[in-house]
Amino acid sequence: MKLPIVVGITGASGAVYAQRLLAALVHTGHDVHLSISPSGALVLKQELDLHVDLANFHIGSLQLDSDRAAADSRLSMTRELAGVSTGESHVLSTEPLRLGEIHYHHYQDFMAPIASGSYLTAGMVICPCSGSTLSAVVHAGGGNLIQRAAEVHLKERRKLILVPRETPLSLPQLNNMKLAAEAGAVVLPASPGWYHGVRTIRDLVDFVVARILDQLGVPHSLMQRWGEATDHGLRTTDS
Repeated sequence: MKLPIVVGITGASGAVYAQRLLAALVHTGHDVHLSISPSGALVLKQELDLHVDLANFHIGSLQLDSDRAAADSRLSMTRELAGVSTGESHVLSTEPLRLGEIHYHHYQDFMAPIASGSYLTAGMVICPCSGSTLSAVVHAGGGNLIQRAAEVHLKERRKLILVPRETPLSLPQLNNMKLAAEAGAVVLPASPGWYHGVRTIRDLVDFVVARILDQLGVPHSLMQRWGEATDHGLRTTDS
C-alpha cells in the first residue's frame, strides 16, 4: 500500500505546476492530502482561471479531469508504468492499481491528520512555494496547516520539497533557502531545463513536475532524460 503524499499550494506564481503534479500523483495511484492557502487560491484564479472555494472545496474546481480525458500520452505511459491501467502494465502486478484520491483540508484546520507527526506520509511538496511560506517553514512559525505540515515533515525527517519560483531572489530569500536545505528540505526551484526537446509550454511544465516526482521516488514518463537523445536530436512525446 502506498503512503499518501501531502501537497500544499501557496501564493507564488506557477499554479500550473501544482495542477499537473496533482494529476500525475493521482494517475500513479497515490492518495494526496491537499491544502491551499488563500493566496494560492488567488493565483489559481489569476493564472488558470480556476475558482476554488476554500470553505466549500470541490475537486472538480481544479479541472484535473481535463487531463484524464485528454489524449495525454505522457500521463498514460506514467499510469501504465505505475500499474494503474485497465490493460497490461509495465510492472509485475497481480491486478491493476486504483487511481489515487485527493483529500482536501482547509488551511486553518489544525485538526487535520497531516498536522501530526503520527500520521505517516511518503513526503510533502509545497508547489508553488511563496517566499512568506518558505520563511514561516524555516523559522518554525507555522500559522496555517500547510506551514504546520511542513514543520512536521522536517521534524520527522521525512521528504519535504519546496518549489519556489520568485526571481530575482533577495538575500533574505536566499538565506531562507539555505536554512531550508540545512534543515533537510529539498529546495527545487521551478526552473525548467531546455535539453529535453522543448516544443510546448507543457514540455516546460512537465520538466519541473518530473523533477518533483523524481524526488518522491515516483516513476514517470513526463520527460526525456539526459542521454536519451537520438542521432538526430532529442526524442519527444506527444502531449
